[in-house]
Amino acid sequence: MRLKEIFNIRIAASMLMVCALAVSNSTVIAQTADTTVSSITTVEDSAAASATQVSPSSAPLISTAVDTVARYANMQPVSAEVDYSAAYKSGAYYFLLFILLCVFYAVIVKVLDVYSLSRDIQGRKGTKFDGKNIQGALFIVFLLVGLYGVYWSYTVQGPMSMHESASEHGLDIDFMFNVTTVITTIVFVLTHIALFGFSFQYRGKKERKAYFYPHNNALERIWTIVPAIALTVLVLLGFFTWRSITNVSEEDQKKAMNIEVVGEQFKWNLRYAGQDNAIGKRNFKLTTPTNGLGIDFKDQKSWDDQLTGEIVIPVGKPVRFTIGSKDILHSFYLPDFRVQINAVPGMPTYFQFTPRLTTAQMREKRNNPAYDYVLLCAKICGSGHYNMQSKVTVVSEAEYAVWIAKQPLYYTDDVKKEMQLAEQKREEENKKIALNTNTIIK
Repeated sequence: MRLKEIFNIRIAASMLMVCALAVSNSTVIAQTADTTVSSITTVEDSAAASATQVSPSSAPLISTAVDTVARYANMQPVSAEVDYSAAYKSGAYYFLLFILLCVFYAVIVKVLDVYSLSRDIQGRKGTKFDGKNIQGALFIVFLLVGLYGVYWSYTVQGPMSMHESASEHGLDIDFMFNVTTVITTIVFVLTHIALFGFSFQYRGKKERKAYFYPHNNALERIWTIVPAIALTVLVLLGFFTWRSITNVSEEDQKKAMNIEVVGEQFKWNLRYAGQDNAIGKRNFKLTTPTNGLGIDFKDQKSWDDQLTGEIVIPVGKPVRFTIGSKDILHSFYLPDFRVQINAVPGMPTYFQFTPRLTTAQMREKRNNPAYDYVLLCAKICGSGHYNMQSKVTVVSEAEYAVWIAKQPLYYTDDVKKEMQLAEQKREEENKKIALNTNTIIK
């Protein structure tokens, strides 16, 4: 038995030496690479400096007669290659360091076990090393560290992620979120105290025997009924909250201001209902370069619709969004207003809410004069998903009236000309069909 223990120690010591050599080797390689990179950078800098020292009489490298900005305006910039070698080296270093610590701990434990075994063989009395006590103490240490991590998350990360809602219904959502958070936090803390506490209290000891406790009806009733009641309360609270937000009466719908938002890769198209507060019909078959939304201008409700580049809404007035998509699935997401709903191709969805804080008021509350509300896409819709956003501004009714009066109509002269040309072309085709039909009949 003693030879076997010593043999295991040699194996562990060998692994320790290999890891130490690997860590030192990676460090040397990283230093060598840094030296090489710095040398190459110095040579490149000197070459660039010499290249820039051009005599005044020499011709420029690029002709100034060519408008390069206009030529390359529609071209995507070449993405710069990023060197991740330093990150890989750092990751490998810390991984090997972790392995090294584990091996070191294993060697120490094995040495103490051999020491205790040798004392038993020699017949010496003394305190025998017991790794279970150390493991039990580590359970308590990690419990305290974990509880402090919970406290730190609430006091530091909590204020960073949760802010006051800018909409009226958002207050109800925040209340529901807070109730859920309080209940789950209490359960989390109590269960982990019990888990780590029992692991420490009932760690393995020779003088202790396990007690067989197969069944207890009272305990099973408690841990079944109590969670069932808590989950039922949370589910019903969420159900009624969501129902009150989405089930808007027809009377309240008529009071709201109508805005249409259509998503496409990778932007939001915004259309205001105009003076009649009614949005004109759309038909994807009518989509043209001029009529990008495929609006049916035979519907007179679309004649006063206005196209905008951002969302501006008045505070305290209900706003109803009609949400759609031209290509794939998107998601209409206003985080400050607690609004999120999918934009589905061919199937309009709706969301109505009332803003309660202007942009200026929110800037004061956050102590950030540059803060703005933003409309985002919450679905990963492609390579430009990160850039699919639009500015949202909440102002007073007077400021909104001034802003909306400056917005252009969607039914422009270009659209009218395109419709007239399309109508003339359709009439000519109908005449040709009629002539062909008369010729066949004869």
